[in-house]
Amino acid sequence: MTFATEDIISAEKAGTLDGLMLQRIKRSPEVVAYRHFDADSKAWCDTSWGEVGEQISRWQAALAAENLLPGERVAVHLRNSKEWVYFDQAALACGLVTVPLYTDDRPDNIAYIMTDSTVKVLLVQDAAVWKRLRPALAGQEDLQRVLILSSERASPGELLADERVRFVSDWLPADAAPLVSRDGNPHALASIVYTSGTTGRPKGVMLTHHNMLSIAHSALTMIDVYQEDLFLSFLPLSHTLERTAGYYLPIMSGSAVAYARSILQLADDLQNIRPTVMIAVPRIFERVFARIQGQLEKQSALKRALFNLTTRVGWHRFERQQNRAAWHPRLLLWPLLNRLVAQKVTAKLGGRLRMAVSGGAALSKPIARIFIGLGVPILQGYGLTETSPVISVNIPDDNEPGSVGLPLNGVEVRVGQQDELLVKTPGMMQGYWNNHAATREIIDAAGWLHTGDQARIENGHIYITGRIKDILVMSNGEKVPPMDMELAISLVPEIEQVLVIGEGESYLAAIVVLNPEEWQQLAKRFSLDLDATDSLRNEKLHATILKHIKLRLKDFPGYAKIRRLVLTLQPWTVDNGLLTPTLKVKRARVLDQFAEEIGALYKAGSAGRG
Repeated sequence: MTFATEDIISAEKAGTLDGLMLQRIKRSPEVVAYRHFDADSKAWCDTSWGEVGEQISRWQAALAAENLLPGERVAVHLRNSKEWVYFDQAALACGLVTVPLYTDDRPDNIAYIMTDSTVKVLLVQDAAVWKRLRPALAGQEDLQRVLILSSERASPGELLADERVRFVSDWLPADAAPLVSRDGNPHALASIVYTSGTTGRPKGVMLTHHNMLSIAHSALTMIDVYQEDLFLSFLPLSHTLERTAGYYLPIMSGSAVAYARSILQLADDLQNIRPTVMIAVPRIFERVFARIQGQLEKQSALKRALFNLTTRVGWHRFERQQNRAAWHPRLLLWPLLNRLVAQKVTAKLGGRLRMAVSGGAALSKPIARIFIGLGVPILQGYGLTETSPVISVNIPDDNEPGSVGLPLNGVEVRVGQQDELLVKTPGMMQGYWNNHAATREIIDAAGWLHTGDQARIENGHIYITGRIKDILVMSNGEKVPPMDMELAISLVPEIEQVLVIGEGESYLAAIVVLNPEEWQQLAKRFSLDLDATDSLRNEKLHATILKHIKLRLKDFPGYAKIRRLVLTLQPWTVDNGLLTPTLKVKRARVLDQFAEEIGALYKAGSAGRG
């Protein structure tokens, strides 16, 4: 596929996010905007920019009839879809403020967010979702309208007894006047995005139209995106990375977006959609990596050696392209290795992927090396919800996978006290909603935003070395950043999740959630009862896991030694309150839950240390 057509709408030309959409509709009315899977016809269907405009006008007319005041808040609780876009764009065009909600967040958390932001209108996926949320929202008098997108499997009598509830199909007018330009203020509040903090209640990040437009446009000055590109959208639109880079940016570039059906169906969707651009979080690459590892273990020694040779040669080829390595005769093997091995992996991603952006959390360098060595062009980036969100990103011609890339054009960075990364950016939030104290804590008097992340800057690239509040201070004064250790340990096949511990102690330990499938093999190997709690304390089991961890940490500094373990089979999830909706571990909650086991582990003193 040849990529040649650029048709970028500048932030100045757009003015506002709804102005951006209006400009795109005028420029490309017949071009495909969105692709979705229709369950009835069991086929992928396209929607043009012109058709998108017609639908937004209906949603805008319906929202206008709710008689909301400019600046009032409306919430969206949907899976990624064109309807998410219609509602958001209609709200923005009415001068309203969108509050995105994670579909897998807990009802009590959603209730807090909606109360804190005094949401007037709520859009949900279906009747089942509303039934699940309704008890938690029982006392919310501000909520004047509940919209249900799908009427399937609904029990209208029960639902419509609440006069606030309407099905979208009944709420929308049959047609509406075409969209018209409005004189919107680019610096007006566009969205309140609640951070899924690892401690305490979520905080509402106030982002303006200009915040998100400026970041999307800055990214396009560094990375080429074309009208012919096709994005695959599966990271939740409630995640600011997907919203800015996977929704607003494609409007700005005129690219099409296909909505994946689900994570479970992602492999099939990649084959069917054959995207050219994908935005993902490291967990996606980690899952694929684990699958590749599992398949390799079943292969012959020759096939494993061929795979390893391919990734080594592919990595050398990449380093050569980046002008960081000299030519070597083994590069002549690449065409053959590519055909025998690498193309089989890239084909599973659709075979056309020219850019995969990884953000939201750190991507381990070993995983990046494997994928890049196989020809998957991963660009790691970095940002915060508070910065709309992108601060930095690697670019194709200057890609250092161990880093989080170069600062976006227009973004200033420096390293402050405790090696903390400080930022000034046009994407910087207005502040936290209803929380001036928290705003003052993160943005200082000189206008620098304190990221809370430790970093170093080399050759213009930013390297994140740890999270200040997560640094473990051991009894000997050694300061240990656990993040990189945890990334490395998580690559052990037997380990599903891990938390390194040792604050105030003389040695490090780890709380480990075992992979369920691997646990069955381990239990069989050591003749252990799968369901007995005592099985998780078996000395041979611990010795085996510690041995595998030691191999993963062999290239780390001397302090990075895990001496003892707490093993569990219960995964950390959003539902049990141990993960945020963006899948970050709530460290304090995990430590509280395992306080007794941790206490017993360290009470034993030096026993078991090796």
